[in-house]
Amino acid sequence: MSAPGTHEFSVAGTTVVHVGRVVGLRIDDVVMPGGQTAKREVVEHLGAVVIAALDSEDNVTLVHQYRHPLGRRLWELPAGLIDKPGEDPVDTARRELAEEAGLAAARWETLVDVAASPGFTDEVVRVFLARDLSEVDREVLGDEEADLVVRKFPLAEAVRMALAGELVNGATVSGVLSAHAVVTGAAETRPADAPWQDRPSRFARRLAEG
Repeated sequence: MSAPGTHEFSVAGTTVVHVGRVVGLRIDDVVMPGGQTAKREVVEHLGAVVIAALDSEDNVTLVHQYRHPLGRRLWELPAGLIDKPGEDPVDTARRELAEEAGLAAARWETLVDVAASPGFTDEVVRVFLARDLSEVDREVLGDEEADLVVRKFPLAEAVRMALAGELVNGATVSGVLSAHAVVTGAAETRPADAPWQDRPSRFARRLAEG
């Protein structure tokens, strides 16, 4: 057996179980340090962007929308899937901010990259900080978006909501807390086009291949 931290977890075989519109499911046979293989279920994802849009008074825009797996509406930062082939993530973020919140931003920076649940999915979300905001016409694209409620909250209030358990979406909590760290001078952002090592790509390739 190799020394701890040196084993390469290679894949001996893969079975594709499901290919849907948003996610896929595969089962990998992964070689363990003792030489045996273990099955690992992996949910493949397109990847997504989330936007912490701050106005000049440090109010952050949240949307209230229904999330079926939890069976209730959640307050979340505007977000969307990277589902257009070849689209740059910051362009996806611009599009989603306009569609969900009716906002445009002149200044874009990267806040954090969030692995949703790396024990079973490759979903990683990039959270952008959007500033120098202006209002644009909001385009409602379907019944679900027509049900959205859009509201501004003081950033400090959003932090309180996160710590009180009133915000539970992982990327939203990460985005609110990291935006507050930037605004208070505790941390700095990265460029909007900063390298994204763990951006999901496998499911997008699978869809492109048909």
